[in-house]
Amino acid sequence: MNKTKLLNIKQASELLGITPLTLRRWDNNGRLTAIRVGSRGDRRYEEAKLLELIKKGKI
Repeated sequence: MNKTKLLNIKQASELLGITPLTLRRWDNNGRLTAIRVGSRGDRRYEEAKLLELIKKGKI
């Protein structure tokens, strides 16, 4: 089974060098889609996808 590492919004924003607010805006605008988890709908981001975007220079 392939386990995907999910980052919370703080971890993802630190990895990308942006604020959590910017990450929320990108999610709301469709630039970077989050996975929603739990009853509150907390945002999670796949670490591999974020690293791929960084590598491609898209962020």
